[in-house]
Amino acid sequence: MARKKKEAEKPTNEWLGTYGDMITLMLCFFVMLYNPSEVDIVQLESLNATLQGEPDRGGVSLSSGRLSDMGNNINALPSVDKGKTLGPTAIKAVSLFTPDIKSNKITITSDERGIVITLASDAFFAPGSAELNLDETRETLIRLSRFLASGDLKGRKFRVEGHTDDTTPPSQWKSNWELSSARAINVLTQLADYGVDENRFSVAGYADTRPKFSNDTEEGRSYNRRVDIIILDEGHF
Repeated sequence: MARKKKEAEKPTNEWLGTYGDMITLMLCFFVMLYNPSEVDIVQLESLNATLQGEPDRGGVSLSSGRLSDMGNNINALPSVDKGKTLGPTAIKAVSLFTPDIKSNKITITSDERGIVITLASDAFFAPGSAELNLDETRETLIRLSRFLASGDLKGRKFRVEGHTDDTTPPSQWKSNWELSSARAINVLTQLADYGVDENRFSVAGYADTRPKFSNDTEEGRSYNRRVDIIILDEGHF
């Protein structure tokens, strides 16, 4: 008597259960590896604003830092410091100076030095002058002084850096070194009048030696004329 052929078993989806368990375990593994304190909060906020299409957040920019070619960028900073101190400070700065960011008076970036609050020289000074235009910038400087003197930045050190473009300064200045230094000093002097502790600051003038953009165009030169106020990372005190 001929044997009856055994029907082939229908394929099952039981393997999907094992596969799903494996994917879940891998997800848990990578979540455990993820350290949110290693995220650059300034860049994360900027990216988030870009994805959400927030045009008023254009003053927050991403910056790899001057020493990035040597591998010394913000990602090398201690994660505890970035995540617990500099990160929240940057978020607060962006929120506090939103009106100034919208009007292009201020930009906020981060690099290997810490958090950089850039004052556009064309908004704060007349061309070729180191005298602050207080009628237009007094409120901004008051907010800035209160922010730098706040308890959130207790123990922090700051540096005020003056920068110019590569054009020849007016005759009252021997060079752009004197102009950039005078602007940085006058910004610090005004902030001190509004309550900051001068002993926590240092001042530097770099003339046109550290441009952010090419000096070949007027737009580039306007960005290069600036005063940077840096909330220093502990490694740059």
